[in-house]
Amino acid sequence: MAFRKTDPKEQMRQQQKVLKKTGRELERDRGQLERQEKQLEAEIKKAAKRGDKHTATVLAKQLVKLRQQKTKSYGLSATITATGHQMKAMQSQVAMTKAMGQTSKAMASMNKQVKLEDIQRTMQQFEKESTKMDMAGEMMDDTMDAILSGDEDEEDEVIGQVLDEIGLEYTSKLAGAKVAGGKLGQEDKELTSTDDLEARLANLHAS
Repeated sequence: MAFRKTDPKEQMRQQQKVLKKTGRELERDRGQLERQEKQLEAEIKKAAKRGDKHTATVLAKQLVKLRQQKTKSYGLSATITATGHQMKAMQSQVAMTKAMGQTSKAMASMNKQVKLEDIQRTMQQFEKESTKMDMAGEMMDDTMDAILSGDEDEEDEVIGQVLDEIGLEYTSKLAGAKVAGGKLGQEDKELTSTDDLEARLANLHAS
């Protein structure tokens, strides 16, 4: 025959129930002892008034034993009360211990799933890829700057060529009106050798 395992909480409740029942029984017994005590006191007084010393002595001994029993009853009640408090404290401690055990198991399970080596490896890989991305961004910016600056240089070169052509035609038209050929060649050389596009445009507009 298999015995059913008792639940610790249920066992604790049963023990507390027994302690409470015992405490109530002790209170009832003390009530009876107090009534007997008053009755003995009254009988001792009557015997003393009658002058019956023997009866008074016997009753006095019974009264002493009764009071001793009542004192023991109070002591036992105090012990039961203290035991009840101690059991509650133990129950709380058991609950905390169980909770700590469950928490420890959960933490151990998480530690198995997430290893420190994996975390370190992941962080290193993340840092590596982030550095690559930053470098790629910088290279892309440099390339775009180079492309854009190349376009500007090419545009300036085309404009310069056009202005040179315009300047040559303009110079050719002026060649017939000039008397000294050397002077014309000098002006043509100065016109085609300048790098300032705005100055060329101003000269052409002024003519």
